Amino acid sequence: MITTELQSAMRWGATLETADAAMLLLHGRGGSAADMRGFSGSFPMPGYAFVAPEAPGQTWYPFPFTAPLERNEPHLSRALDRIRTLLGEINQAGIPSSRIMLLGFSQGACLALEFAARQLDCCAVAVGLSGGLIGPPGQTRETTTRQAEMTVFLGCGDRDPHIPVERVEETAAFFKAAGATVEKRIYPGMSHLINHDEVQEIKRLMASLPPK
Repeated sequence: MITTELQSAMRWGATLETADAAMLLLHGRGGSAADMRGFSGSFPMPGYAFVAPEAPGQTWYPFPFTAPLERNEPHLSRALDRIRTLLGEINQAGIPSSRIMLLGFSQGACLALEFAARQLDCCAVAVGLSGGLIGPPGQTRETTTRQAEMTVFLGCGDRDPHIPVERVEETAAFFKAAGATVEKRIYPGMSHLINHDEVQEIKRLMASLPPK
């Protein structure tokens, strides 16, 4: 049964009822669900159901991701709740968290990583392309006693004007401390972009999920 949040999101690929795995994709500021559908054409994979919600006004939250958390409320909490609802509906359709990937670019990457950090059992793989955990510099973040059974891939350019490399490093350190398997790649000379190497890693991670 396709429920309210899934009805409002863009869906393509295999149906949730027949899919081997699912990917939830989150667009960046000013982007759209259609952008993520177009991007997914770079990593076609039979048996995957793709789901991409769209932010109101094409923005998940109004201020930079390094702003104090309260400045981005209530938008941030609403966006996180929307992800939680969508993942729950995907689970109800028959796809467990062990066969779900959460992927985001830019603002969507920050949102995806923040959600994964708050709910360590939400998915098998979290991919953050040009993003990092949300909050001001130096923010303390406690890990839970539960170990994260997920793989986290972080890709970012060292000349990205929006994402400080230091925040990517902090994000990698958090997930490693939480028990996740972390792959971090900082690309020399790259700006706020997605490159071929990142796409190849996404393909590898998609193929690594266990069969249905």
